[in-house]
Amino acid sequence: MSYPIELIRHSLAHVMAAAVQKLHPDVKFAGGPAIENGFYYDFDTDYRFSEEDFEKIEKEMRELIKSNGRFEQKIVDLDEAKKIFASQPYKMEWLNEYDAAGEKLSIYTFRDFTDLCRGPHVESSKDLPRDGFKIRSVAGAYWKGDSKNKMLQRIYVDAFESKEALDAFLKMQEEAAARDNRKLGKEMDLFHFEPEYAPGAVFWHDKGFKIYRRMIEYLRARQERAGYLEISTPSIMDRCLWERSGHWAKYGAHNYSGTTQDGKTFCVKPMSCPGGMLVFGQGIKSYKDLPLYLAEFGKVCRYEAAGGLAGLMRVREFTQDDAHIFCTEEQLETEVVKILRFIKDIYGKFGFDKITMKLATRPLSEFRIGTDEVWDKAEGALKHALDANGIEYEIAEHDAAFYGPKIDNYLKDSMGRVWQCGTVQLDMNLPERFDLSYIGEDGERHRPIMLHRALLGSIERFMGVLLESTGGNLPLWLSPEPVVVVPVSEKYKDYAEQVVADLRDANVYARADLRDEKVNYKVRDLSLAKTPIIAVVGEKEANDKTVTLRRLGVEKQDVISLADFIGQMRDAVKMPL
Repeated sequence: MSYPIELIRHSLAHVMAAAVQKLHPDVKFAGGPAIENGFYYDFDTDYRFSEEDFEKIEKEMRELIKSNGRFEQKIVDLDEAKKIFASQPYKMEWLNEYDAAGEKLSIYTFRDFTDLCRGPHVESSKDLPRDGFKIRSVAGAYWKGDSKNKMLQRIYVDAFESKEALDAFLKMQEEAAARDNRKLGKEMDLFHFEPEYAPGAVFWHDKGFKIYRRMIEYLRARQERAGYLEISTPSIMDRCLWERSGHWAKYGAHNYSGTTQDGKTFCVKPMSCPGGMLVFGQGIKSYKDLPLYLAEFGKVCRYEAAGGLAGLMRVREFTQDDAHIFCTEEQLETEVVKILRFIKDIYGKFGFDKITMKLATRPLSEFRIGTDEVWDKAEGALKHALDANGIEYEIAEHDAAFYGPKIDNYLKDSMGRVWQCGTVQLDMNLPERFDLSYIGEDGERHRPIMLHRALLGSIERFMGVLLESTGGNLPLWLSPEPVVVVPVSEKYKDYAEQVVADLRDANVYARADLRDEKVNYKVRDLSLAKTPIIAVVGEKEANDKTVTLRRLGVEKQDVISLADFIGQMRDAVKMPL
């Protein structure tokens, strides 16, 4: 019988817990769900797990699987459950908090291990892969995620339906580690972090900042062609703005804020929405002004737990390519579709052509604002825009922003990983809270609809995704150093500098590597730094007015006239507008 992978992972979590219990009978169990690519389980024991224990646990798991033990469910009442788990404090804590009078509880037993569990599981361990799992790591984890509680030991396991699937995943993980944006950032001299002085904030080096600026220049050029107006709003504003919008109630703990001598509390901007609405609110707007596109490359700051920081992928300070589109109800469908096509086209220019979309519906959160009637209308409008234009999408239940439903864009990178980046969010609530209006054809005031829009989402995060997907082999138009010219000796320094000057005159950034090192050393060093094109020049090149080209990832060298090379590079580095 074939079982879903989530069910296999859930069952393997019980097998691992049984293995740990056999090896360490005094262990106390917290819990362990299936997660993406595997599962984890939290344990409390005086014994400190390390990598040396992984093979022992895996061996015991295989022995248990080989025994063909059954996963047996039993339905019990609360009193019986407490008797069963009397020696397990974490299960008892959960049971003591359980408040469902008369309701039965489900427990599962596998061999000598019993756990509170709704199930389901595979029928027998014979249905589980013996070689489809591998312990990845052990880490600390607070009980219930609360730092006031005891620190437990969390064992992470990668798990798949077969050894072949596991091997493919592990190979991808090795490749991902080699392409980690932090590793590439160091090798390519793009950026670094200072955890002691500014955790979660990027220190851009010259080459990294060139990429950062180029990405913004590209988006700015595309937006200007599409009719966007670019604005800039203050980095520090009164807390009352975010109380008014509702952001404070939901995200206040993640804001950087402080009180000044006059008793006011100010926030370092965590998002650009209130500023955009204040700009729209200046002066009287007519229906003839709509749709109005206000874009902002806003530097925002949000507190993230130190353990969650991950290079460019998760930072505390980042730049959003934010925009707010103000439109009428009649214009809504056209604008939503226009944004989605805009996002898809831009992803394609960065080399991402596998895009999926998810329609996120109203959250269950207590912080959700707006009436059900408004949410029905907003969700219906987005769904209609997608359906009427034949756009494929999935539903992401309860994953909307607190002020409105959204359509998130997910791209797949070269290693098959999926990233959520761009978004369009329909907001009928914040325009009401900020009392925004325009004068309609009837001469009366009307409330605009606002679309929150991000193309890449975060410039920093998208750069991290791009670096890892390309392995640092960026498209020439985005490369911080498309060409480095290397003379074979000091005698050809002048010709190397002439090549650089001619390239720069053609608006192609280049530099000469004049270090007192051998040519082979320079080539290896520049290749490690992912330099796209290395132009080697010596006596023959100087006499013939040519260059010998070494292209990143290509073994064959090309000899080309300097004039032709400059012409090719002039076209190659142009932004793909």
